[in-house]
Amino acid sequence: MSDQVLTILKFCLLAVLYLFLARVVWIVARELRGTPAPVALVAAPVAAPAPPKSRGRRQWRLVLVEPAAEAGAAFPIDDEATLGRGGGCTVPLAFDTFVSQVHARAFDRDGTLWVEDLGSRNGTFVNGEQVHEPTKVTKGARVQVGETVLEVDR
Repeated sequence: MSDQVLTILKFCLLAVLYLFLARVVWIVARELRGTPAPVALVAAPVAAPAPPKSRGRRQWRLVLVEPAAEAGAAFPIDDEATLGRGGGCTVPLAFDTFVSQVHARAFDRDGTLWVEDLGSRNGTFVNGEQVHEPTKVTKGARVQVGETVLEVDR
């Protein structure tokens, strides 16, 4: 091969290398920015909400404990609830980038609350122990998904 062809090939290789590095930097920068906060939509007025199911006992709910900026928000568990960043989740955790789209589910069976991991990447923890199968939780138990901690209340 001639020197001119080898020089052109060297410059092509160098260009591909720089494009690859630029792409890596762009992806890392996007990940560091995190998930954008959801935009509040103005909803049309809705008729009176359906009354909660009354079974003669109080309904389970998950109360946000951490992060401090979101603390205090409560989510009722009406038979079953999904936790995650996805738009269809009953307990939306869009502020936590370590939570999967559909991370875990909590469900009420015969007055007992259970928590189950739905194959999330970072796992689900109940009182500091990782959950691998549906796990019974009681009032005061702490459920951690990603960096978010929720407390079980009734």
